[in-house]
Amino acid sequence: MQVTAHLSRLRMSPRKVRLVANLVRGMDVVEADAQLANLAKAAARPMRKLVASAVANAVHNFAFDAGNLFIENVLVDQGPTLKRFRARAFGRAATIRKRTSHITVVLGERTPTSPESRPTPAGKQRATPITPTMVADRATAVREQATSAEEDEAGGAPTAKTWKQDAGKSVGRQRGFFRQFMNRRSGER
Repeated sequence: MQVTAHLSRLRMSPRKVRLVANLVRGMDVVEADAQLANLAKAAARPMRKLVASAVANAVHNFAFDAGNLFIENVLVDQGPTLKRFRARAFGRAATIRKRTSHITVVLGERTPTSPESRPTPAGKQRATPITPTMVADRATAVREQATSAEEDEAGGAPTAKTWKQDAGKSVGRQRGFFRQFMNRRSGER
C-alpha cells in the first residue's frame, strides 16, 4: 500500500527542488531524514517536513511501522509562475519569473504486512472493503426500502418522508439560492 503527502505552491524553482528529490528517492525514511537534515540546499527543509508529514500519515492513518517505510517516489511538478518586472535601460522592462513547485512524496513498505495483522489506528475502526456486489446490492436495497415504505403507507403506519417530499412540496427549490444566501448572511432563517 502506498501513502502520499502533497505540498503545493512551494516558492522555489522545480529545477532546484528536483536536485534534492533525486537524492532521496528510493531511500529508507530514516536515512532520508538524516540526509536532508545535513544537506546545504534550501529545498532540503521543506522536503524534510513533507517526508515527516507522509510518515505521520502512514503511522496515524494506516498504522504502518515507521522503520519499514521507504520513499518510493518523489514527483516535482511546476506550479503557477508569478510574473514580476525589472527596470532596464531606455525605459524598458524585463520579465522576472518567480517559479513555484508542487511536490508529491509517495511512501511504500519494504516488507508488506497484511491489513489484518496491522493494529487499527487510535480512534478508528477497520472498515469493511467495498466489493462490486455490495454496490449492486445497494440499488436493490434502495428499491426494497421504497416498496416497503409504500406498503407501510398503504397500511396506515406512519412513515418517514422521502427526500423529494416534504408535506407535498419539493424540498430542493423552495426558495431561490440568492435569497437563501442573503438570509444566511444576515442571520435570518
